[in-house]
Amino acid sequence: MKVLMFGWEFPPHISGGLGTACYGLTKGLSLNGVDVIFVMPKASGDEDQTYTKIVNASDVEVDVRHAEYYTRQASTSYIQVNSQLIPYVGLDDYYNVVDQIESGLIETNGNSRRRYIFGGGYGKNLMQEVNRYAEIATEIARSEEFDIIHAHDWLTYRAGIAAKRVSGKPLVVHIHATEYDRSGENNRNDIVYNMEREGMSAADAVCAVSDLTRNIVIEKYGIDARKVYTLHNAVVPSDKQVERKKFVKEKIVTFLGRVTFQKGPDYFVETAKRVLDKDPNVRFVLAGDGDMMQHIITRVAELGISDHFHFTGFLRGDDIDKMFGMSDVYVMPSISEPFGISPLEAMRAKVPVVISKQSGVAEVLQHAIKVDFWDVDATADAIYGLLHYPALSNLFSVKGAEEVENLKWENVAKKLKVIYEKTLHHE
Repeated sequence: MKVLMFGWEFPPHISGGLGTACYGLTKGLSLNGVDVIFVMPKASGDEDQTYTKIVNASDVEVDVRHAEYYTRQASTSYIQVNSQLIPYVGLDDYYNVVDQIESGLIETNGNSRRRYIFGGGYGKNLMQEVNRYAEIATEIARSEEFDIIHAHDWLTYRAGIAAKRVSGKPLVVHIHATEYDRSGENNRNDIVYNMEREGMSAADAVCAVSDLTRNIVIEKYGIDARKVYTLHNAVVPSDKQVERKKFVKEKIVTFLGRVTFQKGPDYFVETAKRVLDKDPNVRFVLAGDGDMMQHIITRVAELGISDHFHFTGFLRGDDIDKMFGMSDVYVMPSISEPFGISPLEAMRAKVPVVISKQSGVAEVLQHAIKVDFWDVDATADAIYGLLHYPALSNLFSVKGAEEVENLKWENVAKKLKVIYEKTLHHE
């Protein structure tokens, strides 16, 4: 079986969990005997192609007349976007991309054949790139041999739809986050919502990263439940053991993620205040950035806990491992988290975790303390207990690490292969 897969990013150049999940799935599929052609807007050339063939959309020439025929129903107005629209992106990365040269257009072979230069990020011309990506998809679908199409998140759905129209092959779309998760019930961006619904409706099968997300897809988007499957995420095994190393005498409690509404960073701050009222010998680290950063900094100052609070900015790769290596507790207080890979990464590093019940990862974890995101008192009690009762901390540290060892992408890919086979045979 061969899969034509459309993504937006791939390690090592990623902005969050989306690229990590794509790598894990492609590797897992390869180990299950499935070949994957992974298409992305802008490849850097240093991507690991051990388990997949990477196609750089910026290198592909397209016959615009042919592409327009298959993408004409996907036209949209180009709008300026902000970071809240993006599933996995930090504020620093967002503005770095905006400051770059906007995606250009190179014409070759007369007026009909063109090659687009993609920014490959989340810049202000994002919607334009989404539609040009769909045009490129028509050319790739004409030139590659494959059995099924797989598109990750809303940025690639129109590419998946275009490839389906050209090839007649079935389409699977993967929901890593929805507009309801990113923006909440009352701040929904209808352009993004409609693109998500367009992709889900056109798909022959829909994969949701949790039961929580599956229910949103069915209830909020009106998608037929019979074609929506839950496919929980996993964690990529680490090549090296995370070194547990302390640099300060105080205990460290860490939040790692985008500083946005969805992730609940304000609840982390309120929780920190309650813990520090009981024990001033604790440091809190907020690792990440986002549109709520200034609000969070101001609130930390208002509560008078600045001396115990540290802001690292967005972390990648080895820096994440170093942060986990010095952490005593990891907290994920997300308001609405489709899944949440970071707790798995923390547990892999033997860090006890406290997670919100409103997260998909809570569905698969046993050795994590689960609280309602809004219950800062319960969260503070959980943190305090882990910091002051070594037997409790050791239990979650050891058992948590053992638990995540069994959450393998290879097993997730095995379930995905079954979904592919059902879709191909219309079962």
